[in-house]
Amino acid sequence: MNILVKTADSTAITTPCLVFFMPEDRISSQFLSLLDEHFGKLVTAAQRNNEFRGRQAETLLLHAACTTGPSRILLVGIGKANAASLDTLRQAAGCAVAVLKQKNISKAAVSQSGLSIQRATEEQQAQAITEGILLANYQYLRYQNSNPDTSKALKQIVLLAAKAQNLSLLRRGTDKAQAICAGVHLARDLVNAPGNLKSPEFLAMQAVAMAEQNGIKAHLLDQARLQQLGCGALLGVAQGSARPPYLIVLEYTGDQTGTAPLALVGKGVTFDTGGISLKPADKMDEMKMDMGGAAAVIGTMLAAARLEIPINLVAVVPAVENMPSGNAIRPGDILTSLSGKTIEVLNTDAEGRLILADALTYVERYKPRAVIDLATLTGACIIALGNQAAAILGNDDKLIDKLLKAGQRSGERLWQLPLWAEYADQIKSDFADVKNTGGRPAGTITAAAFLQKFADQYNWAHLDIAGMAWEDKGKAGIPRGGSGFGVRLLIDYLLAEAGVK
Repeated sequence: MNILVKTADSTAITTPCLVFFMPEDRISSQFLSLLDEHFGKLVTAAQRNNEFRGRQAETLLLHAACTTGPSRILLVGIGKANAASLDTLRQAAGCAVAVLKQKNISKAAVSQSGLSIQRATEEQQAQAITEGILLANYQYLRYQNSNPDTSKALKQIVLLAAKAQNLSLLRRGTDKAQAICAGVHLARDLVNAPGNLKSPEFLAMQAVAMAEQNGIKAHLLDQARLQQLGCGALLGVAQGSARPPYLIVLEYTGDQTGTAPLALVGKGVTFDTGGISLKPADKMDEMKMDMGGAAAVIGTMLAAARLEIPINLVAVVPAVENMPSGNAIRPGDILTSLSGKTIEVLNTDAEGRLILADALTYVERYKPRAVIDLATLTGACIIALGNQAAAILGNDDKLIDKLLKAGQRSGERLWQLPLWAEYADQIKSDFADVKNTGGRPAGTITAAAFLQKFADQYNWAHLDIAGMAWEDKGKAGIPRGGSGFGVRLLIDYLLAEAGVK
């Protein structure tokens, strides 16, 4: 999509549709009066008849009475002005895209006249609007030869600046949004790719291609190298598949002073059948999304490089396929991890924590100042939080607090769960150092307690994104399929860490 920023009179610009965001309790304005004249008092009539009141996500499309200026106006509500946030605006922009696509309107202009989100700059507003538009306009079309919805994608958006001196601010906002959304779109593409395409090697090659195009160092550890290192937990999961595993390592250097990097670790199970502990057939097709953590990490690296964030990053992605076969690990098997700790496997469907164990150990060699892992780890997280937030746990309250705040700002919300020492009792094994499941009670927490055994050498936070990586029905800004959850959250956190406004 082509995103333009220009100075123009909103009531005079020639466009198929002018999008205008309106709060519920400040519905009258001088600008709106001008629009009302242009649209034959239809705006006033709509208000009087309670057809449009500015409630959040409410929309109204009107056709102009004049032959010049905008052909249509799309009013989008953002709710109470004192409660509206940048995420409210982002979602409203997504709602606008849904209406435009439904009406086959491929070009539109967006006005910020009279729009004022509390404690937000015009640049931040422009970024939120552009993000909402780009996220809602996403489509995965790799396998669709003739798709009637393809023509409905927006082709051009013009963001209007009320004053010429605001152009640079709005351009900075839209540029930042495009860089971030490139990362989200990549993450969504990776999640949406089907299992017959998305082998561990495919995921590795996609990561390498992205890295080469964006000045990021990449190297891959293949099966032979993983065996040489002793990554027994990762290799144990992979041994049931005919497709070999990889450990993907990406390094971005944005700070030339040599400061210690932040590390991102993403679970990369490219398809998860559950192994010998086979999953039910219902919705197993969605298990192509079990590398949502890996996708978020790879997408974050792309966005960080395009934004040129002055920070050092390393990303580690263990990529495997979990399949049942004559070679697959069995319940009761004991694996020796890269750390040397032994793991009793009680459930082969608790495989994500096994590959993360080796990845979390591997990342120690970079002496990171903090490590954040993302994983579609537990169904228990969906039971606890539904599809409204990801869980966060860890060993560093300051790191967790920063990520919680980044989640609030970005709209990718997190909720902290406890990680008290008592939970570790559930994963004690009679035959090994630790077992890979503590049973049903507190399943999300005991999974994190397992990971903590391998993340005790650094500040660490774990994000269980099981309920957020896949959108089942589609909603404002997130079409059905991979959501790309985590990219915007991590970029917000990284920008704050780097001191970039």
